[in-house]
Amino acid sequence: MSVINLQQSCKPADYKSAVKPIWCPGCGDYHVLMSFTRAFAQLGLPPEQIAVISGIGCSSRIPAYTNCYGFHGVHGRSLAVGAGLKVTRPDLTVIVASGDGDGYSIGGNHFLHACRRNIDMTYVVMDNRVYGMTKGQPSPTTEPDFDTALSPGGTGVSPFHPLVIALASGANFIARCFSGEPNETADILAEAIKHPGFSFVEILSPCVTFRPDEKEWKNLIHPAPVATTNDPARAARRIMTDDGFNIGILYRGDRRPYSPEFGTQGVDLAELEREFEQ
Repeated sequence: MSVINLQQSCKPADYKSAVKPIWCPGCGDYHVLMSFTRAFAQLGLPPEQIAVISGIGCSSRIPAYTNCYGFHGVHGRSLAVGAGLKVTRPDLTVIVASGDGDGYSIGGNHFLHACRRNIDMTYVVMDNRVYGMTKGQPSPTTEPDFDTALSPGGTGVSPFHPLVIALASGANFIARCFSGEPNETADILAEAIKHPGFSFVEILSPCVTFRPDEKEWKNLIHPAPVATTNDPARAARRIMTDDGFNIGILYRGDRRPYSPEFGTQGVDLAELEREFEQ
């Protein structure tokens, strides 16, 4: 079947598993899942050529809800798993799904070095600025004055700025989406997957259970006022002055992806065992 015919035959439903999502009613992650399947269908990728990797958290349930290869890893280590998979199976399309807690807290160091290595995979972080699965603790992106019973008076700590960190660390594609716009998000995810190197997509995905104030996000988002750039200096200026609600592709880099060369010589396991015995 030709690529064109395959694209025409793929439907979003082809990428959905039989497992019913169990997110809270109104969670933005429902729309993110919809965007995933629409992006896959748009690209015409066979499900068996896609691997969705995740860590821990509400967002990390994504692999169970897709009809692709999937791996639900441990907290904060999804990028390490995804990177290992991609360099050993470069034929696979690897997408890593994470949240602001999983990705920026315990997984923060992996985030920095995944951007730096620039392996050809896509990292999608659903940011709701709270730990939703563990009942509403502040996350790395929570506002410093967010007052709750778990953080009286707020944390007083400046929030993590993932887009700035991604750019400074070497990500090759940087974008922000809003879960309430599933078609636009699907388009950007498709662009991120096609772009060579490490692509980072932040999706603002409201947690209406522990952050009901985030229902207002639909009125705050707006298209980025300037065109996409491939100049890191220009991208830095626009991201540093960002209000947190600019939507769109913010940076398209042209760094060459990391792709290690593997030898063709096989390994003699018996010889390897003898070396360890010495």
